Amino acid sequence: MARVIIDLPDKFQFTTNVEVHISNINYGGHLGNDGTLSLVHEARLRFLNKYGYTETQIEGIGLVVTDAALIYKTQVFHGDVITIEVAANDFNKYGCDFFFRLTNSETGIETARAKTGIVFYDYKTSKICEIPENLKF
Repeated sequence: MARVIIDLPDKFQFTTNVEVHISNINYGGHLGNDGTLSLVHEARLRFLNKYGYTETQIEGIGLVVTDAALIYKTQVFHGDVITIEVAANDFNKYGCDFFFRLTNSETGIETARAKTGIVFYDYKTSKICEIPENLKF
């Protein structure tokens, strides 16, 4: 079976720290898949807020996540503080990819990588839209 590879961009536009909550932990006692997606979702929201956006208000339209990929490097536990770097990259006519590098804030060791694909979406018409002309990131 082919392994997922996430090639990170050279430059990240945003960095934030997120504490791992008990709701992010799975039955194995470490950060679970759904917990990782919750952390990158939080980081994406903070990234959008930096530009004055929300997920439903980006120059008059919103966004929808179309795919997600995760790669784990080390375990993460309840109470760990994770530094998440965020980059919007690989733009096309209708969307882009968000890349995330997760690092343990205390040790500096990379713990995971993630990528989420998004498309821009008009929630009023329920249709995919082209990238807004005045997009700031």
